[in-house]
Amino acid sequence: MATIAVHALKGGVGKTTIAVNLAWASATLSSRRTLLWDLDPQAAATWLLGDAGGEQARAIFAREAVPKPRATIWDRLSVIGADASLHGLDRLFHEADAKKRLLKLIARSGDFDRVILDCPPGLGEVADQAIRAADLIVIPVIPSPLSERAFDAVIERVGGRTPLLPVFSMVDRRRKLHAEALARHPEWPIVPMSSTMEAMALHRAPVGTFAKRTAPAHALASLWREIEQRLTA
Repeated sequence: MATIAVHALKGGVGKTTIAVNLAWASATLSSRRTLLWDLDPQAAATWLLGDAGGEQARAIFAREAVPKPRATIWDRLSVIGADASLHGLDRLFHEADAKKRLLKLIARSGDFDRVILDCPPGLGEVADQAIRAADLIVIPVIPSPLSERAFDAVIERVGGRTPLLPVFSMVDRRRKLHAEALARHPEWPIVPMSSTMEAMALHRAPVGTFAKRTAPAHALASLWREIEQRLTA
């Protein structure tokens, strides 16, 4: 089992769409038994994968209950859903002084090859738990100085404990600011801005299921291949 955390300092940078598409790519393109664990109380990943959400998702962590992943309509892809109860998860972890609880629960979640964590935005205890649990952290970065500054804050928080993979997200090469950022980091993977990504909310499905010949689908598949290479190196 390998765990990939998808994390961002702030919302609105494409974090959840990337997490959902990576989970689908893992299950479909690599034929991996894959779990997407939604840790974001907004529960967007849960909704996009057609799940109704967790039944008091916080209770899994409070009681250290055995997680019960639910199968999706896609082969080899399961989900542990989120709901609004996760708003108190940072406090729960802090009060319980259980710094590796998420890591332990992942190990008890089932027989999976890959676990994708859709983390809530910010740098709290949930983020720290994900950092401890992950073998790789994928960080979407919008091509702008402010977003790159936020990425630097994540680097400082991680402190070299876990490998990082920054990904330029929502890229529009016609914008000068975006082009300059891409020139500064030509080695970072790129996921383009596209109405196709927005259409995920209409289809409630990963891009590769309804627009597999588009630029975003190719970019996300390429990103997944790079992740697999890093995990198996």
